[in-house]
Amino acid sequence: MQDLSTLLLWLYNLTSFCIRIGMLCYVPLKHEPPTAVAWLLAINIWPWGGFILYSLFGSTGLPRERLRRRQTLLSELGNALHDIRVKVLQEVNDPVLRDQQKRISYMAYKMVDMSPVAGNKMELLADLEEYLDRLCQDIDEAERYVYLLYYIFSYDKMTKKLFNSLESAARRGVECRILVDSVGAKEFLRQHTYLLRSSGVKIAEALPLRFLRRTSFTARYDIRNHRKIAIIDGKVAYTGSHNIIEPSYNRKAGGREWHDLSVRLTGPVVIQLLAVCYEDWYVETHEDVPLDKMLYFLPRLNKEGNAIVQTVPSGPSMQLQNYQRLLVLALLNAERRVTITTPYFIPDSETMRAIETARIMGVEVRLIVPERADKLIVGSVARAYFSPLLEMGVKIYQYKGDILHAKTVTVDDDLAFLGTSNFDIRSFALDFEVDLIFYSQEEINCILGAQEAYMARSKLLHPNEWEKRPALERVVYGITKLFSPLF
Repeated sequence: MQDLSTLLLWLYNLTSFCIRIGMLCYVPLKHEPPTAVAWLLAINIWPWGGFILYSLFGSTGLPRERLRRRQTLLSELGNALHDIRVKVLQEVNDPVLRDQQKRISYMAYKMVDMSPVAGNKMELLADLEEYLDRLCQDIDEAERYVYLLYYIFSYDKMTKKLFNSLESAARRGVECRILVDSVGAKEFLRQHTYLLRSSGVKIAEALPLRFLRRTSFTARYDIRNHRKIAIIDGKVAYTGSHNIIEPSYNRKAGGREWHDLSVRLTGPVVIQLLAVCYEDWYVETHEDVPLDKMLYFLPRLNKEGNAIVQTVPSGPSMQLQNYQRLLVLALLNAERRVTITTPYFIPDSETMRAIETARIMGVEVRLIVPERADKLIVGSVARAYFSPLLEMGVKIYQYKGDILHAKTVTVDDDLAFLGTSNFDIRSFALDFEVDLIFYSQEEINCILGAQEAYMARSKLLHPNEWEKRPALERVVYGITKLFSPLF
């Protein structure tokens, strides 16, 4: 018996040594240095556990089959998208942008092939009840189709009216499609699809998971579709931070409510968001792309307002980290002030350097985050960055009470970002996201006004107060920061 124990211990030590050496050779080839160091640290501390975790969560890419499917789809959509630009956007004049705006818009265009478009109207929506009421009203008036794409999609006392509107629309002949993330909407997929499907609503899951088995379309278990988009008849679009769930997320954070910010849009930019929905739907469902039908479904969009907007999708299927690159460029070009609202703040080293550079150049940087995050570990990782931020002179506002879930960035009263991306590595590199860039002053001022309201409900963190935190907190934050590239 003792010999067997000795043999097993010897085998464990041998395999642990082989794992350490093998991963030391492999991991640095696949990741940037900070991420590689974090993974190697985890593997060195616990070789077998680290190896298993890396096998499940280490890859940042997608399987070749999914990438081929996306490339084929984009090729099929190529001519159709050209026709869209000619048919729908030809009457929209090229917007006049200022120099800083031109740099951002050109970089975004080179990455996603979507230009800024004028002639839009934006309505800012913060309250979930109002958001659902407006969405249900638009669905009730739909004549051709309703496309919904959400990370979390839940049936509850607040959202049931949306389900009723969808059932009613499908029964009167409106084509209704719902694409939801397989993890974020797992309860909905298990329990609440029957009535919708029996009414004629088409439902699909994004990035499906199976127990102990990854599908050929899923590279790792925690790559998710975090987008939130609603399209009605190609005329109206919604996007932002709202998920379809009541504000306390089923009391996930002890009854605290999520405070979100989304927009309702009309005008040519709706077609850009529609293209994002098309791509996600057809990549996930493997359906043939009905190009003639797509073009038939496109309305003749007139000028609805004066908003200049550009859509920026991002995700692991794209060559670059689109949103992160744009944030870095915006920070480096800022001249006066940058304001960031995000529920999760876990920047990569490049973004931190951009913030530091902005501060060196005299730019005021304001960060608004929840006082207490809904996720303990993620909150600890975020707070690990407070010390260097305060040393740079960044003003940190902690939103009191509820969970601030809005995702916005404003730069010099000249640019505004709003969408689904958090200011963290996960949104930069892992999840499928979609964000909007606003170039028109009225819309920028609206988003700035929302940020000012958040600051009014927040407490400014003073460096002296932060230095008084307990020693144990310092140790915990320091340790969690080592693993921040993994979150």
